[in-house]
Amino acid sequence: MSDEARVRDDIARLSKSLYDRGFSVGSAGNISAAVEDGFLMTPTNSCLGFLDPGSISKLDRDWRHVSGDKPSKEVFLHRAFYETKLGTGAVVHLHSTFATALSCLADIDPEDCTPSLTPYVVMRVGAVRLVPYVRPGDERAGDMIRELSGKYAAVLLANHGPVVTGRDIASAVYAAEELEETAKLLVLLRGAPTRMLTAEQVDELKAVFGGY
Repeated sequence: MSDEARVRDDIARLSKSLYDRGFSVGSAGNISAAVEDGFLMTPTNSCLGFLDPGSISKLDRDWRHVSGDKPSKEVFLHRAFYETKLGTGAVVHLHSTFATALSCLADIDPEDCTPSLTPYVVMRVGAVRLVPYVRPGDERAGDMIRELSGKYAAVLLANHGPVVTGRDIASAVYAAEELEETAKLLVLLRGAPTRMLTAEQVDELKAVFGGY
């Protein structure tokens, strides 16, 4: 099996896992991964639970559509991360329930939407930036990602949902899952006295495990 064929299978397999567990509904969400001569992306209006690996969109290094079905209309979001965030090998955009709920709250810190509640959000996601609302498919969202200059591995699109990067498709999916679980905890704990990790504890995690 070629590397591209393996990545196609990974996208379809992990997308189905996300769909089956409720991280995506209907035709919501889109996923991409880098390959040697370009990028693979889930097609527009496709359901993550029923992807055909052979129909996944292929784009060349200049982001021209070269094969497969038409790519997601959110292609500019993905492109902005690949071109600004060093080490990006895959991008996952979901409308998962709790991360989307968090993106709708008026009182979250736009510089860090997911404070250090658990060690795993520090290790796998890092600080999450809120990106102001624009309609789905609006290329200004990509412009706002570029303005972050690769400082964040994940963002929340206001009133829309999360976009998470990783070094490969598996790490991006796992980070998206960790972000959703952290958002769930933050929503469930709203109004309750909550103990966050200290700055020293966060620094220790970064020193031992690094960060993406």
